[in-house]
Amino acid sequence: MSGQNKYIVGIFDDEDVLVHSVEHIRHEGVKIHEVFSPFPIHGLDRALGYERSRIDIVAFLFGTLGFCLGITMIYSMMAVDWPMNIGGKPNAAPPIFIPVTFECTVLLTAYGMTLTFFVIAKLIPGFTPKMFDIRSTDDKFVVAIDLGKNHHTQEKIIKILKDNQASEVFEKEL
Repeated sequence: MSGQNKYIVGIFDDEDVLVHSVEHIRHEGVKIHEVFSPFPIHGLDRALGYERSRIDIVAFLFGTLGFCLGITMIYSMMAVDWPMNIGGKPNAAPPIFIPVTFECTVLLTAYGMTLTFFVIAKLIPGFTPKMFDIRSTDDKFVVAIDLGKNHHTQEKIIKILKDNQASEVFEKEL
């Protein structure tokens, strides 16, 4: 049992019932580990109390990095490594930087956000996902409650889930 946590898993059949149940469960003081559903549910993140994502900050940082690398690349190619005299124009004229700099900014922003999402969501090789119930990929909605992080007893959590219209409730160790 080393490294395994006990969870109470509640299975729901309807997404509207799920959202209202999550609000009631949190109101009772139960900390929900995660909710799994086969599709996105509007308002579930608010019901779970999630804060706004900060992926826009990551996008800005990767975009800034792409911009700086684009400027550095063009300047080093056009002014340092291979200066060319074309019609008496300067080697490092700023207008020639615009297309490549824009493309580098967009490229690094897209790759950076994708990589960041994969790392945060643990979708990179080496991580095995916690699967509380295989039906959460088909047509059921799963609420997982970590017993170790709640001050309520197991019986109280099971009663709260059943009172909030969970069709099934069981214990699982992962």
